[in-house]
Amino acid sequence: MKLNEIKDNDGAHTRRMRVGRGIGSGKGKTCGRGQKGQTSRSGVAINGFEGGQMPLYMRIPKRGFNNIFAKDFDVVNTGAIQKAVDSGKIKAGDVLDHQTLLDHGLTGKSRDGVRLLAKGELTTALTFKVEGASKSALDMVKKAGGTVELLVALQSAAEKAAAKKNSVKKRA
Repeated sequence: MKLNEIKDNDGAHTRRMRVGRGIGSGKGKTCGRGQKGQTSRSGVAINGFEGGQMPLYMRIPKRGFNNIFAKDFDVVNTGAIQKAVDSGKIKAGDVLDHQTLLDHGLTGKSRDGVRLLAKGELTTALTFKVEGASKSALDMVKKAGGTVELLVALQSAAEKAAAKKNSVKKRA
């Protein structure tokens, strides 16, 4: 094979259709766009339009909703932390916050911080500074001799209702 003998496979490259070059070309006059109307003009893209047929996004059943106020916590389990302690990544008595857990590869990035869950066993006394924790995880850490400091106090439903009621009074 020589450089001057290299060529595309047959049918790999087709010339573009030149439109508006007379009726003999097959794409003269209206250039394949039909007669008049929105789509005969430039700058039109009707996304999701299927020629009057019910579009796919309307045929598929809808279910549930997306809560825009939901907290985006990154979850870390007590078993994974104990595994890191056993492997020597974390020492007993260390203070574990979001950045420390991120540095050790136990969590990823998240908007609202870390939530501690009680999957697995924890036998080492550690201090956690996290945004959330399950009740069983709090009990497990306390039983192991450690402490958990919750950085963001989660409001109860009664506190939320009272805060909403106060904000309505201030507006009036």
